Amino acid sequence: MSRPSPVVLDGVSKDYGSFRAVSDLSLELTPGQITVLLGSNGAGKTTTLSMMTGLRKPTLGRVRVFGLEPADPRARTRTGVMLQDSGVPGVLRVRELIRLFRQYYPAPLDFDQVVEMASLRGQLNTRAQDLSGGQRQRLYFALAVCGDPELLFLDEPTVAMDVDSRNEFLGHIRALADRGRTVVLTTHYLAEAERLADRVVVIHRSRLIADGSKAELKALTAGKRVSFTLPDPVDATEFEGLPVEGLEISPEPEETVVRFHSTRPEEVLSALALRGTRLRDLEVVGVDLEEAVQNLVHQANRETAEVQS
Repeated sequence: MSRPSPVVLDGVSKDYGSFRAVSDLSLELTPGQITVLLGSNGAGKTTTLSMMTGLRKPTLGRVRVFGLEPADPRARTRTGVMLQDSGVPGVLRVRELIRLFRQYYPAPLDFDQVVEMASLRGQLNTRAQDLSGGQRQRLYFALAVCGDPELLFLDEPTVAMDVDSRNEFLGHIRALADRGRTVVLTTHYLAEAERLADRVVVIHRSRLIADGSKAELKALTAGKRVSFTLPDPVDATEFEGLPVEGLEISPEPEETVVRFHSTRPEEVLSALALRGTRLRDLEVVGVDLEEAVQNLVHQANRETAEVQS
């Protein structure tokens, strides 16, 4: 008999009065993967996470965690959750909080292992209310992993962290997935998603608009990103009839910067060379995840506008 998936959402919708925050979302997570939920503020990411963790119930559809209701104690003991503001008693010290939370789980991680993972060795005697923003985030992470969870939810976990702390933190998340843990992460930092995600789920205006690997999402944005500088002014007529999209021309004091996407960049560059156009600082690269997500959102907006017109 196969083991149930860590998380299954089946036709899930969530309404707040007349406002639909999540609409007809179906999703099944794969064990041992890092799934990153992306979307702008208000898209429905946090509501989706809240339903997965049992903090909110769907208006329609069904959510299952290890085949159980998310709020079922049997599911919760296998799950760790780090919210944007987890809220802990401020008068308790870091050491006391970690020891307290470890008692909630049948097979918790070793105390010292939790401390090392969260890089809190120097703050063990500090009260929670006296921690900096980044230190508080690391405390919330420590409490989320106390139970050695099979499934870990992280909602904007690196907010307020400095660059070094963020890099160390992301390394710990990757290590957890490499140990077979399933991680669900929301973030506004596309560089984090680029670095961590095995799977990317994009939610826009309450609906799922993309679900796949980073490579699969990038492949939906055809072509290459091209940029170069010109010593002389240029206008859009120079590129008429050429296979370019998203043309941007930025005049600078002593040069003009040109950027665009193209499915046939060689054809564009050859045509410009034949015209005697002098290019400098030429760069032709594949699109990154941020550009792919932006393209998917723009495409979804266009499709919505066409339906409404």
